[in-house]
Amino acid sequence: MGEIPSQIKAWTYSEYGKSSEVLKFDEAVPTPVVKDDQVLIKVIAASINPIDYKRLAGFFKDSDSPLPTAPGYDVAGVVVKVGSEVKKFKVGDEVYGDINREALIHPKVIGSLAEYTTAEENLLSHKPQNLTFAEAASLPLTIETAFEGLERAGFSAAKSILVLGGAGGVGTHVIQLAKHVYGASKVAATSSTGKLELLRNLGADLAIDYTVENFEDLPEKFDVVYDTVGITDKAFKAVKEGGKVVTIVPPGFENAIFFILTSDGAILDKLKSYLESGKVKPVLDPKSPFPFSQTVEAFSYLETGRVTGKVVIHPIQSA
Repeated sequence: MGEIPSQIKAWTYSEYGKSSEVLKFDEAVPTPVVKDDQVLIKVIAASINPIDYKRLAGFFKDSDSPLPTAPGYDVAGVVVKVGSEVKKFKVGDEVYGDINREALIHPKVIGSLAEYTTAEENLLSHKPQNLTFAEAASLPLTIETAFEGLERAGFSAAKSILVLGGAGGVGTHVIQLAKHVYGASKVAATSSTGKLELLRNLGADLAIDYTVENFEDLPEKFDVVYDTVGITDKAFKAVKEGGKVVTIVPPGFENAIFFILTSDGAILDKLKSYLESGKVKPVLDPKSPFPFSQTVEAFSYLETGRVTGKVVIHPIQSA
């Protein structure tokens, strides 16, 4: 596996603010120390999520890790060192996961936008063989969020669902999981005009162009409405009596199911067969992957809110 360096390259910030102003490339970051229940990962690819730029802006600085810090939750890479208690992985294993168990509470100081990062073994899963590192890196936070929301809503076969923001990182997976894993009777989803075909390809039976029609005015109502965009007040107008509304947009909403993801590699283990069979697919934005040197540009693009699927940064190192 080669020598593990004592210093690594990473994107870091030392103050809160706009990503374009505070993110800096640092070529001399100390390599993170591996705890007994962790592995050290040589990072091949990472993906970024809205939580990354919200953290960078100081949205939850009271519970954040000390600065300077390297952002990044989602990782795909190769295990180069294992802690003394690790049983699930060995050196050389290809892994992926969301490296921060509690998203808002002391995330790792050295995240996935670095040449090496650490993660507890129970946050990781073996990378599906059919996926590239870039594809695998796109999945963990969003697919786990999609799954946890469906579980919290008690979703099951023969139920219907409306996904608000169907073309985004989480929405693309809610559609696929609802249809291909849970066996939904009907999946509806909203997006802008140019993304309707993607929704249908992912499994949506009804693709709604929010620039043309208001989903809340449709005569049809749904067992579950999954709000990924933050319009929960309208979501309640589309849910059946006794149905559930899920939102992942803080601060939540009265009578809605609101949660912040707890990262769990067991979810990725559970979904592995669906990923390997191609029933559930990664969705990368057409502009992805961004090279490691263009991480600031990747953040700026993510911040436009116009991303389809996920923004991936690859290669961080070669496999």
